[in-house]
Amino acid sequence: MSPSMSPFNSTAMKRAKTGRGRPIQQGEEKAMARRPDDEYDYLFKVVLIGDSGVGKSNLLSRFTRNEFCLESKSTIGVEFATRTLQVEGRTVKAQIWDTAGQERYRAITSAYYRGALGAILVYDTTKQTTFENVSRWLKELRDHADANIVIMLIGNKTDLKHLRAVATEDAQVFAEKEGLSFVETSALEATNVEKSFQTILSEIYRIISKKSLSSNEPAPSGIKEGKTLVVGPQETNTKKACCSS
Repeated sequence: MSPSMSPFNSTAMKRAKTGRGRPIQQGEEKAMARRPDDEYDYLFKVVLIGDSGVGKSNLLSRFTRNEFCLESKSTIGVEFATRTLQVEGRTVKAQIWDTAGQERYRAITSAYYRGALGAILVYDTTKQTTFENVSRWLKELRDHADANIVIMLIGNKTDLKHLRAVATEDAQVFAEKEGLSFVETSALEATNVEKSFQTILSEIYRIISKKSLSSNEPAPSGIKEGKTLVVGPQETNTKKACCSS
């Protein structure tokens, strides 16, 4: 990705002060107050990647709506959902993107990664092949995303203990080698799902804060700075019902 297109560069940081590329006009604050979903300090785009069937859509629905769909179908194309929450005392709107893991949908790759500040790479702890394919997904991510993107590796479906095929230690070694954070989750049991998203959002926030302080600039592209409104952790908005994902 060209440095000028990076969501972390200073030019983009200037454009993002209001989230709309222009100053807030007189009277707009009152209008914004009537639309709580617009009241946030930062907007972070995070993408979910990994093979089809590893549970990306259920991780998305568990985090954004606290729902799990046993009959969840493979995602067709791209969907996203949002959740507004507190990260280190600031109001963050997390925009989580989920894409189909099938090869025939790879044409959407560039647009999918554009503007992403974080990526969650998911494999299925019961299927060795999905873990072996992590390297390919990581290469694609690094080829198309910003060089500073925060990456987390997730081993999902830990509730299926009797079917485990990928040792925790193997994933830890891979994550350390590649400089990724790592956690195992169960979207079904809601184990570590909240922790995972909070961790990656907090890391993004720390990077954004350091860059803003060091350059004395506003936040990066995709970041909106405005009036802070404390929003409950379960405020959500989604573009697709869980059982159709």
